[in-house]
This record gives sequence, structure tokens and C-alpha cells, in this order.
Amino acid sequence: MSSIKVADLAGPGVSTYPEVEKTLPTDYRSLLDPKETQHAITAVKRYIEDGLCRELNLFRVEVPLIVSAESGVNDYLDRDGSRTPIEFPCGLGLEKRITTQVVQAATKWKRMALKQFNCQVGEGLITDMRAVRKDYFLDHDHSAYVDQWDWEKVITPDMRNLNYLKDTVRRIWNVLKGAETFALKEFPKLQDSRYPALPDELTFLHAEELLEMYPDLPRKQRETQVLQRYPAVFIIGIGWVLKDGYPHEMRAADYDDWVTETKSANGVPMHGLNGDILVWNPVTHRRH
Repeated sequence: MSSIKVADLAGPGVSTYPEVEKTLPTDYRSLLDPKETQHAITAVKRYIEDGLCRELNLFRVEVPLIVSAESGVNDYLDRDGSRTPIEFPCGLGLEKRITTQVVQAATKWKRMALKQFNCQVGEGLITDMRAVRKDYFLDHDHSAYVDQWDWEKVITPDMRNLNYLKDTVRRIWNVLKGAETFALKEFPKLQDSRYPALPDELTFLHAEELLEMYPDLPRKQRETQVLQRYPAVFIIGIGWVLKDGYPHEMRAADYDDWVTETKSANGVPMHGLNGDILVWNPVTHRRH
């Protein structure tokens, strides 16, 4: 069992491409045609970005696609340095060309940008980040090309607590739930009884609590089981070593906060002011 848990830590939980093939349904058909799909993607992305700006007090900025290696702005994606960025020389005609890297994540850059744009406490920025992660395992959820929102805001030390984390996550969830309602109204073809609506609220669990619920399962199977009980959860403290000697999942060494000490609702000491929202995907998974 321990070897299974170790193998389960770093990736999406499916370790081979034949397993990915077995996971994906063979009878899936898009509810929208290609043109409608592009219209829907554009509309929903706009809705979500505007909603995040409103709920979290953010404004949009552009993020660089490449950075110089010596700047130290590029981020690690793991703790052991195995996921390395694409690197190449840049600057034709320079006596010494600049060693540049394609961005993997924009975390350090965002924190520099907060200062550059003179953001005040409670104010932040959001960017539609484009990145390349060449060392990713490629499946239906993970791509070497990344297009994602990254956001950051200025907070004070006393705001670094579980209540503030949960309030922020609830605000994000309200935007996502609103985006679903918006999409179903604007694109009625998406209404299908096979795909139930998102719940109005998230269930919050610490990774340690999830381990206590399913102590003998590797983490992906824990996630699968808990989503049978709760259709959407937020797992807190991903990265801290749990009671079984393993973290719920490996996290980047240089920006993800799995170390801050906190306490559960009943006062049990725990760690981490980070986490993931998990939602059951009825397209790729069938309930047990």
C-alpha cells in the first residue's frame, strides 16, 4: 500500500497513458458544435474574470510569457526540481545573448507586480496566464500548454488565517456557480439531465481529516470516495506530511503555503493555508 501512496503523490493519479484511455468515455459527444463552443468559452471566461475582479477586488494586468533565467521570477512546479522550464538564448546581435525561460507559473511575478502597481491592502491583480509545462503527464485534465487565471492580492499578517481563506474560497465558488447558471441560460443546449448542477456551497475538509476518513486509500481514491458523499469539496493543507507519513500531494517548494500552523474546528493542530477545489466530473466518471 505504501508504494501505491508514493506513486500517487506527484501526478494526476493516473500513471500510464493506457490507463488514461480506459478512464475516458468512448460515447462522449459535445452538446455544442465547434462554433458554439468557442462562443461559450469566450462568454464564460469573461463572466468568470469579471466576477473574480468584483468578488476579490482585483484588476486585470498582462503577464510575461518569457522571463530571463537570472531574474529568478520563474517558478518551480515541484519540490525536487524535476519539472524544468523550456530555456533558450534570446536577443540577436547582443554580445552576450540573454538566457530566457518560458514561464511555468506566475506566482513570484505577481508578487512583484503588486508592488509595481502600488496595490494597497485588500487590493489585487488578476492575469490570464499562458505557460508551458513540458514535464507534465498529459491527460484529459493536464496539458503542456497552460491557460489559466492567476491572481494575487495584498493582505496583512493577521489576515493569514483559516477564516479568511474560507471566505476567499467561498467568493471564488460563488463566481463559478454563477458562471454555470449564466452558461445554461445563454446556451440552453448545455442543459442535460446527465450532468447535475454544481451545489450552492462547498464542503471544507483538511487533508488530515480526509486521511482519517479513508486511512487505507491513496489520495486520488480518497478524493473519489469523498466526492461520493459531497459533490464539491475544498481540501485544505495539501503538501504537509500527514499522519501516515505522506502529504496528500506534493506541492511546489517556493510558493505554496502548506506549513502555516492552523487548527481544525475542534481545535486539533493542523497545517496549511492552501488547498484545492474538487468537483465530481460526470463526463469522465460515473458514481459508484
